[in-house]
Amino acid sequence: MKTVSAQQLAKVFVEIADTLVDEFDLLDYMHMLTERVVELTDAAAAGMLLADQRGRLEFIAGSDENVKLVELFQLQNEQGPCLEAFDSGEPVVNVNLGEAVARWPRFAPRAAAAGFQSVHAFPMRLRRQVIGALNVFGDTSGNDFEDDDIAIMQALADAATIGLLQERTVSRSEALTEQLQSALNSRVIIEQAKGAVAQARGISVDEAFMAIRGYARGHNRRLTEVAQSIVTDPETLQQILPQ
Repeated sequence: MKTVSAQQLAKVFVEIADTLVDEFDLLDYMHMLTERVVELTDAAAAGMLLADQRGRLEFIAGSDENVKLVELFQLQNEQGPCLEAFDSGEPVVNVNLGEAVARWPRFAPRAAAAGFQSVHAFPMRLRRQVIGALNVFGDTSGNDFEDDDIAIMQALADAATIGLLQERTVSRSEALTEQLQSALNSRVIIEQAKGAVAQARGISVDEAFMAIRGYARGHNRRLTEVAQSIVTDPETLQQILPQ
């Protein structure tokens, strides 16, 4: 993990805790978190998984399309660091993917084939309640997290969890579950919108997401609302994205 200044950490923790603003957007918040993790750790990618109403992990956000595919593979094959961190409530750190085939015979080779060499996972928890897990992927070996790095990353994951739990529309654990489930459902719409924009403009899926997100922020609209508009009314592509 690269050296991070106290000022950088303070700024990120304030941003993560700030969920009480009027324009709070749950999905945008989760994507922001994965981006900040990559910036702080100089990692190759980061992904977030959250539990649905049945307590099963689902992919919710990632720093790029590549990590999304690896996370979905992890879930499909029911093995990997996020699943272990979620089940145990403890971080899984400093795993060399080239040496993890015995531990994760399907996941480790797939993650390595995607260009990752190391992986870490941190449970998103508040006391005994674990609502998901945060994955951090490295593209170099031997750049392990030190004890202080692990403590910072777990604190960041915990702070993000508190932010989600304190969001003003969530007053009961049942309401949290419903809101997280809604976010998981909304992700499907966003994936459809990303595909539509990518095809219409001849750009990558990652670029399409950045365009949708930029438009939503620039026009003070929720990410899901903009995505829904793209999916249900393709003509809005002309309004949302410049030629």
